[in-house]
Amino acid sequence: MPVFTHEQLFHLGQTILQAGGASESEAQVVAQELASANLVGHDSHGVMRLVQYCDFIRDGHIKPGVVPEIIREGAAFLVVDAHFSFGQVASSFTMERLQTKARDCGTANAFIRNCNHVGRLGSYTEAAAKAGFAALMAVNAPGPGQVAPFGALERRMGTNPISMAGPGVSEPIVLDMTTSATAEGKLRVAFQSGKSIPEGWILDGHGNASTNPGDYYAEPNGCILPLGGPLAHKGFGLSVMVDLFCGILSGSGVGRTDLPRGANGVWMELIDIDQVVGREEYDRWIATYDRHIKTAARRPGVDSILLPGEMEQSVSRERQQTGISIPDETWRQLKELAGKLNANIEQL
Repeated sequence: MPVFTHEQLFHLGQTILQAGGASESEAQVVAQELASANLVGHDSHGVMRLVQYCDFIRDGHIKPGVVPEIIREGAAFLVVDAHFSFGQVASSFTMERLQTKARDCGTANAFIRNCNHVGRLGSYTEAAAKAGFAALMAVNAPGPGQVAPFGALERRMGTNPISMAGPGVSEPIVLDMTTSATAEGKLRVAFQSGKSIPEGWILDGHGNASTNPGDYYAEPNGCILPLGGPLAHKGFGLSVMVDLFCGILSGSGVGRTDLPRGANGVWMELIDIDQVVGREEYDRWIATYDRHIKTAARRPGVDSILLPGEMEQSVSRERQQTGISIPDETWRQLKELAGKLNANIEQL
């Protein structure tokens, strides 16, 4: 597998996106999010998405140059129509304005409709935590989706991810998870790498459990299961509530088949820690909590207890030293895409 630096992946993304029709500023925002996802080990949300994004531009699902629009607004909330612009651009646009409102009011919420794939949610909540906020972000997809409801064997819901973050002792504590057993991108990574997947992630198109990621993409389509295994009603319940908060409150809706790809709904909430509890008190309690969790007796074979986000921080440090491996099939697809777009990636 070829190995790249974070900077090389950023330039790869920027070059391909601009050749595909994105403006320089749009390409910079999106490429940075993709490369950073690879850096922290979330390859499912990294540069492999360039093929999908360029296909969406070609097919009119992503509309480069379109500016997100605030369609409703109050002192402590705003509703944004992304108008099918890049999801990363719309999310950055909204987060910047939401931080101002949360500073003014102590807390604020934002909802985005018609929003394309935003990338790794933890990137946004982590940045907000570094700015002094406790942050929440969730995304739903109003269309047919990829995930079967609890007890069903066909797609009806999105993977409906949730991220929450707040300042930690040295780095933010960042939860970033799907309410499904896996993200679709992780199936794509396994499929392109020729690897099997754990039991309990998917059903094939006939309703049988499968460890072959290709069964998800084959005809008839397979489906992803809700998070939780034998307790998957809990993951399903969380997913339902994400549909409510992200889909209905944003105006994107739920259960729709009349919308094009990229009509996701997004919910963001920020809480200004300094105003609500005081930063000194917050930091004191976080330090206490960190010690409380990490000094617990460990099970055999466990070297350390990690809080949410610490695995990504560890992977980031490692990949900064050793580089970022890209599956051969992903690199083949990217080179093929660059050739079709006449994008010069030889300088990488």
